[in-house]
Amino acid sequence: MNVYDQAHGLAQAIKESEEFKQYQAQKEILDKNEELAKIVADFQQKQLELQAKTLTGEELGEDFQTKVQELYGIIMQDPLAAQYMQAEMRFSIMMNDVYKILGEVMGIGEQ
Repeated sequence: MNVYDQAHGLAQAIKESEEFKQYQAQKEILDKNEELAKIVADFQQKQLELQAKTLTGEELGEDFQTKVQELYGIIMQDPLAAQYMQAEMRFSIMMNDVYKILGEVMGIGEQ
């Protein structure tokens, strides 16, 4: 068994998965609306900042949290953005499951 061949097989299986196909389709639709794509990208950036601050124990300003919540509310009101976010979440869950399986096999992340 060649590890690289298996890795390419896994990559192909991911590419052929419904989760990836739906994510790609929703991303293409979102990218056609530049203004909405920018709003979603801004929200995702702020969401990453929020996660990073939470992980490092940094103080979270109420203004920052409010801004993230407001952006989320705006995004979820738009059907295209909401569908994209849902497809991205399903794909992300699948990828996290794959990482978890790999980590378990190698003893990474066990506590």
